[in-house]
Amino acid sequence: MRRVEHVMGFPVSVTVDDEGVGDDVADPVFAWLREVDARFSPYRPDSEVCRLDRGEPAPHEPSADLVEILDLCEQYREASGGAFDVRLPGRGLDPCALVKGWSVQRAADLLRAAGAGRICLNAGGDVVTAGGPWRVGVRHPERADRLCTVLELTDGAVATSARYERGDHILDGRTGRPATGLLSVTVVAPSLTEADATATAAFAMGAEGVEWAAARDGCEVFAVDSDRRVFRTPGLPVAGRPPHV
Repeated sequence: MRRVEHVMGFPVSVTVDDEGVGDDVADPVFAWLREVDARFSPYRPDSEVCRLDRGEPAPHEPSADLVEILDLCEQYREASGGAFDVRLPGRGLDPCALVKGWSVQRAADLLRAAGAGRICLNAGGDVVTAGGPWRVGVRHPERADRLCTVLELTDGAVATSARYERGDHILDGRTGRPATGLLSVTVVAPSLTEADATATAAFAMGAEGVEWAAARDGCEVFAVDSDRRVFRTPGLPVAGRPPHV
């Protein structure tokens, strides 16, 4: 079963490679992601995030989910020395850097709970897998028609932060300016919550973020810096010989 929908501003594909699984197994996944977009988007004036940012939460807000999201954001802010920050001066509260990975990981958990064993969720290039092996290509940061490497995952997640899709959208919370020093950073971790937030924080930190991400428990890293030097941790699950950058 394979199904693709556009949710939260990017395409999300759900692949389930199990016999007898119908398209309806993906219904709760896309319903959940649409709910996340409605509740936590900083671009929807009626979302929980926007209401909280305006100081006008409803009686039962913030919800337990939003509390969890903001707690995780604070953990990454502290761990990155302030480079990862969802409350930049002059800007509204924007937890998107954590919400994406957190919500897609939960979507994968919904599939597993429904009995799907061999799954792959691809959310705008960030991927959660189970029951592999699955092969995941890492895009060249300057050439859309090339891959830097191909990873092989069984149960885990991979996320990449870079400029090539959205320009200088990742800001260094310590300066408020666009992050520099890296062209792209890819993180492999047990969950997409960890992989996505770690990749974003590392990119925001610049060159020092590579070593920081590599030191985090369970994380493997592939990165290309602004001088086009390639860094990869020894445990990176590369499938075969990686192409030359």
